[in-house]
Amino acid sequence: MISNSQEYTRAQEELRHLEDWLARLQREHPVPEKGLTKAGIRKMIARLHEELAVYEGSEEVKSAR
Repeated sequence: MISNSQEYTRAQEELRHLEDWLARLQREHPVPEKGLTKAGIRKMIARLHEELAVYEGSEEVKSAR
């Protein structure tokens, strides 16, 4: 889980990298080629979105106090 702003920034960078990788795979390998790889990348993207959301939510709670 993301616990500070430095980890948050790294997670955002990783997310951009994964999204670029997925887009490149989709251009270079049409469906259904590389299906397992694409699915794995989508799962990693979803996990990062969830972790970013949890961190953002916790920061909002901290700032509301």
